Amino acid sequence: MRILLVDSDQSAATTLSQILRTASFTVDHTPSGEEAIEMLRHYDYDVVVLELMLNDLEGYEVIRRARAARITTPILVLSALLRPQAKIRAFSMGADDYMTKPYDAGELVARLQAVMRRSRGFAEPKLRVGNLELDLNGKNVTVDGAPLHLTGKEYAILELLVIRKGSVLTKDAFLNHLYGGIDEPEMKIIDVFICKLRRKLQNVGAGNLIATVWGRGYILREDDTAEIPVTTDATSRNSVPAAVTAV
Repeated sequence: MRILLVDSDQSAATTLSQILRTASFTVDHTPSGEEAIEMLRHYDYDVVVLELMLNDLEGYEVIRRARAARITTPILVLSALLRPQAKIRAFSMGADDYMTKPYDAGELVARLQAVMRRSRGFAEPKLRVGNLELDLNGKNVTVDGAPLHLTGKEYAILELLVIRKGSVLTKDAFLNHLYGGIDEPEMKIIDVFICKLRRKLQNVGAGNLIATVWGRGYILREDDTAEIPVTTDATSRNSVPAAVTAV
């Protein structure tokens, strides 16, 4: 899960970033509300964590502009403002959740996961695709009830594919999800990860769940014999549909 953290307090942002990365989130931080809006226009995030008291803009204005620009990324407000009016205003602007500081790290992580699941249409933390089950909270995978052992990168790729099942994900999207723009390797590493993940899935009887969309990227499908209605992910929303094959 890739998070955009918007907070002008560098010390608070550093602490929170460490908490989120420990929970296996990729975090991009900006202290600026204006920059946050631009980042949301150009990059694909799963959730925004937003402080209302910023140096350049009120957090409310960030929410208003994002929603006016039809940016639907879920926004969790994490603010020191305690009064009910602040919460009411944030929700009326389009926030999806609101927590106050000081916060409990475990509760924050749980709320972020819940907000992300709701935004993707999932009610439960355990997601099923065929005989495969992925536990977002436990960060583990089972096939027919038996554990499937994956590396951290393999799990992150599979998690992204399951959450966005039916959407074509570009290699850039995977690189952003895995590395967040920091020390990114060459793009071909994604092909290596996908190849190893496919082999592990096939070895335990999960089938050919991951299909290649030539010239575009990869997509997760539940039935490896059916035609796939291809939807384009936000990272490649201007691309034209292409043929889907399992390779």
